[in-house]
Amino acid sequence: MNISLAAEKVFELWGFPITNSMILSWIVTILLITVVAISTRRLETIPSATQNFLEFVMESLLNLCNNVIENKEQTKRYFPLIATIFLFVMLNNWMGLLPGIGPIGIYEVHHGETVLVPLFRSGNADLNTTLAVSIITMIAVQVFAVSAMGFSKHIKKFFDFRGPINFFVGILELISEFAKIISFSFRLFGNIFAGEVLLIVVAFLMPFVAPLPFLFLELFVGFIQALVFAMLALVFIKGATLAH
Repeated sequence: MNISLAAEKVFELWGFPITNSMILSWIVTILLITVVAISTRRLETIPSATQNFLEFVMESLLNLCNNVIENKEQTKRYFPLIATIFLFVMLNNWMGLLPGIGPIGIYEVHHGETVLVPLFRSGNADLNTTLAVSIITMIAVQVFAVSAMGFSKHIKKFFDFRGPINFFVGILELISEFAKIISFSFRLFGNIFAGEVLLIVVAFLMPFVAPLPFLFLELFVGFIQALVFAMLALVFIKGATLAH
């Protein structure tokens, strides 16, 4: 049993290392694009079971976002980003719990020892993935803020020279923007990685029956973590698009 904090390299593509977390993230991305493309190709007035389920999911997310923003027009503007973040994070969390994710891999010799390198690993169990999603989210927050208030008004939140107190508060605001990236990244990574380690240890000590309760717990945690990530992103967008 080998537990690695960092994602393992599976192969190289034109000299660029491809890790097992990247592979699973690509699979999740392709799956989302495929489902959306197929489900929106033939929309019907009387929806099928699949269309009805997808409409229920989207409508529930839309209503939840609208409860936070409290403005339908703004909700429609931010909803595509929030829904994408939620679905990508949640599916990445859940895909990492599928049978075969972890045990299936290739054996390699590292430092004189033969270890199993899994072919697949949840993207959110890799700090690189959570950091990338966090950076994209916070960049989007700044873009929405500039589009809502203008560049000069938004930048004054961070660089205000009207007095020493205003300047100090602005620097604190700037630091908090970077702190949000760190908080986003480590919260999601820590919860998902710890859950996977827990499942590995329980399965190693008491296989078959014992891991089932923890598996259902991790399914719930995966949903909650995706929801928390998306809702915090929405709250940050709302706060950034308002004046002081």
